[in-house]
Amino acid sequence: MSASAAPEAALAAGRWVKLICGAGNQDLAAIEDLCAVYSLAGVHCIDVAADAAVAAAARRGMAWAVERGAERPWLMLSLSDGADPHFRKAAFDPERCPADCPRPCQRVCPARAIGASGGVIPERCYGCGRCLPACPLGLIEEQQVLLSAAAVPELLQWVQPDAVELHTQAGRQSAFAERLHQVLASGVALKRLAVSCGLERGTSAKGSRSQELNSPLSARELASELWQRFNAVRQAGLQPLWQLDGRPMSGDVGAGTAHSAVKLLEAIRPWAPPGPLQLAGGTNATTATLLHPDSGAAGVAFGGMARTLLQPLLQSAEARQRALRDCPDLLDQALTSVQALLAPWQTR
Repeated sequence: MSASAAPEAALAAGRWVKLICGAGNQDLAAIEDLCAVYSLAGVHCIDVAADAAVAAAARRGMAWAVERGAERPWLMLSLSDGADPHFRKAAFDPERCPADCPRPCQRVCPARAIGASGGVIPERCYGCGRCLPACPLGLIEEQQVLLSAAAVPELLQWVQPDAVELHTQAGRQSAFAERLHQVLASGVALKRLAVSCGLERGTSAKGSRSQELNSPLSARELASELWQRFNAVRQAGLQPLWQLDGRPMSGDVGAGTAHSAVKLLEAIRPWAPPGPLQLAGGTNATTATLLHPDSGAAGVAFGGMARTLLQPLLQSAEARQRALRDCPDLLDQALTSVQALLAPWQTR
């Protein structure tokens, strides 16, 4: 089987595994190591920020793994059709912080984007938002980072990804269609167009949400939104992949978050449009154990859990001033941990 066919076969068999490096993650050194280790462990797709430098780092990591016998995963770029937590960055002015502040923001940041001094390191921040309520003075703000319409075709032409993911929310059909048109304008032949959506209702361009939109969607309402996206995707001549975002960016919070992703799959499956259904949002090592054998899951995406799993080893390699993949002892530990995370899916 060719490397390009392997991901499709994995989707059909319910064994698909995707690594989410983070739609806002621009930590090039960490991304290269993550892609190297997870490619070597056998993921089928790696989802990265829509950034040329990030895509290049991901490809370097993949190439390192391919040289050691791995099959090259698909490279997927993440875009959004509007304000979205995955496309935000935290920011604050450290000059406004009290001198005696214990910096709880630093303690809760899983990306090490906040150090012992100074503000947020933007390239490391991937928008989890855990620092926002942690600041006792409310000094941390979020800033949306979205590509302009004109930038999308040029970037895709430059990167030539295997797939694109469009993050969307309810009520943004027109915005979705516009982003899809920009993707098509690139002329890049995509193997899949992934659509990431959860139960959150749409936000404004600035990320605000009106009071009446606070309640989550029902499964039937989400299915209606997906059917609208399905019609647009198929009219564009693309093959959809539905990423069900159960509890965004929370897989590393605790085992219980896995229930959100599984419950969303169970609720949406009877109403979903044609195409593979992939779990995301809260996924972790316990997700596979919660699934019924005939759940209909085509696969899973690991984001926060996948990155947090290797964070201590990335820090150890950084302390040695070396890449993780160049430290044999750390690499062995990393592969053991990653293979344990992926095995329940690879052997389904």
